[in-house]
Amino acid sequence: MKKTIITVVGKDTVGIIARVCTYLANNQINILDISQTIVSGYFNMMMVVDTNQCTKDFGSICEELDQAGQEIGVAIKCQKEEIFDSMHRI
Repeated sequence: MKKTIITVVGKDTVGIIARVCTYLANNQINILDISQTIVSGYFNMMMVVDTNQCTKDFGSICEELDQAGQEIGVAIKCQKEEIFDSMHRI
């Protein structure tokens, strides 16, 4: 399983989750875990996804999600699980 951490941050607006989830479904990327909150009008979502069935490389996924985020006014970032874990280890 190839796990990726996706974070989405920005001003809350209609359709953020729909846009991200539609991209993931269209690219055979399975959502393993998801958490989202809205605090004072700001949207924050973290997802753990499995990219094993996706035919695109990691760089393409990141670029396309970044572009989708720009189109809807949020920042979308991707990190491979092993990099995320290393960065958050004490």
